[in-house]
Amino acid sequence: MKKKLALLLTIVMAVGLFAGCGGKESKGSVYYLNFKPEADAAWQELAKTYKEQTGVDVKVVTAASGTYSETLTAEMSKSSAPTLFQCGNQAGLDTWKDYCLDLKDTDFYKEMTTDDFNLKGENGEVFCVGYCYEAFGIITNVKLLGDAGYSLEDIKDFASLKSIAEDITARSSELGFSAFTSAGLDSSSSWRFTGHLANMPLYYEFRDDNVTSQPAAVTGAYLDNYKSIWDLYINNATCAPAELSSKTGDEAEAEFGNGNAVFYQNGTWEYANLTGTFGMNPDDLAMIPIYCGVSGEENAALCCGTENCWAVNSKASEADIKATLDFMKWVVTSEEGTQMMAREFGPIPFKNAKASENVFFTDANEYIADGKYVVTWAFNHTPNVDAWRAALESALLQYSANGGSWDDVKTAFVDGWASQYAAEHN
Repeated sequence: MKKKLALLLTIVMAVGLFAGCGGKESKGSVYYLNFKPEADAAWQELAKTYKEQTGVDVKVVTAASGTYSETLTAEMSKSSAPTLFQCGNQAGLDTWKDYCLDLKDTDFYKEMTTDDFNLKGENGEVFCVGYCYEAFGIITNVKLLGDAGYSLEDIKDFASLKSIAEDITARSSELGFSAFTSAGLDSSSSWRFTGHLANMPLYYEFRDDNVTSQPAAVTGAYLDNYKSIWDLYINNATCAPAELSSKTGDEAEAEFGNGNAVFYQNGTWEYANLTGTFGMNPDDLAMIPIYCGVSGEENAALCCGTENCWAVNSKASEADIKATLDFMKWVVTSEEGTQMMAREFGPIPFKNAKASENVFFTDANEYIADGKYVVTWAFNHTPNVDAWRAALESALLQYSANGGSWDDVKTAFVDGWASQYAAEHN
């Protein structure tokens, strides 16, 4: 009897052991801390679908708008910390690097089509993966460009862009439209030039110097190029330079949307407004690179970047890490995942990506597919960004509207960077 009881207990224990090995804990689980409130419903639905297909739990928690950093800090201190989280830029990676798994040798990483949007460590580790991206450049009304006697193929670099813009300006009364929209320097519009246009000299300087993290100083090596494209904007626009202080972002958008200008510097996010609010035909829209006279720029793509960078918590359990990597791969390869990503985020840099209806994303992808180099978002390294941009805005306004010196722009750009870096790091 004792032998039978002992045998029975052994069997029960063995069954329990095997059941535990095959249960929920052995599969691991996923905890995704999402930072985009507008995408919460989509992520929740995707998590539900994944659970139905695989049996793996995916918990999605979305931080309130503007609170992601604080929420991440609080959640990471818990025993059940996120297994999947986001770093928006290199500064974010610097903060959380000790919690970031190197993704370079994972099956998920092998699905990527470009490495340009990833955040890396000093030794080439891929700590954060840019899973979608946005782009900005010069939005072009293809129809108006044609009415002026040109095509997109005629614009290959700064010299050709300048020639075409100045010719349109010379004939603007006859044509009924201008080359560029107003480059307003009020707060609703100045970010396009103190942030996005300023990205051009920053990108090329950082590329030359192999800068991968926030530098304490910049040289302004390409500020002459910055001046060239800025002068082209303000001297071939719908308004005189003296009017720039009062011109708003909405006015520039309306000028383009209503067919008053051929060129409009902005980003992929403008597509919905231009085709919806203004009823523009998608076939009449394209986005070209911001050319500024840098050698080799005929091989440039659009300015592409992202704040959407996934990181996997290296301090999670082995099972949870595996579950998280499996989930990430499913998101970027499955029908359900790629459809959601195309709908909510636009293009994703993965082999199975779905096409976006946004023609600006199509343009961005085609430039990349043609082997053009991506102009990445170097402005993500800006120290005390609001203060630095405010000083640059003031200097640009003095130069453009009030007869000021370009030297003041250089001072705001170069000396301002050093002083804001010092302020940020004190």
